[in-house]
Amino acid sequence: METVARNPVDGIYPATGDYVHAMEVRGAQRMLFVSGTMGLDPGGRPGADLTEQLELVWNNIRVILASAGMTVDNVVRQTSYLRDVSYAEENAAARVAALGGRAIPTTAIVVQTLESDWLIELEIIAVA
Repeated sequence: METVARNPVDGIYPATGDYVHAMEVRGAQRMLFVSGTMGLDPGGRPGADLTEQLELVWNNIRVILASAGMTVDNVVRQTSYLRDVSYAEENAAARVAALGGRAIPTTAIVVQTLESDWLIELEIIAVA
């Protein structure tokens, strides 16, 4: 499998930092669509704060990926659902750290319909 970031420079605003306009996937044989995953521990309890929930949610994603014989290296798309807009920067930093600095297409949406203890929910697509 090969991934190619697509960041055209003419006729569109520039992709900067860890942002990428699109990701082309070549030669993939399998796709994994991961439901919105929360920062809950194995007992179903949410982390005490955003930092802990981000750690838990990425651990949960790693477990789900491993069940399909994949790792975070297979992640090609992420949608973040944030309870508050102020969580955007820490969420982005956690994604960059979890993916080892690799840029993928992302979208962050602020929602107020999450359970009150849930601060973040991540949805990803992985390919192999």
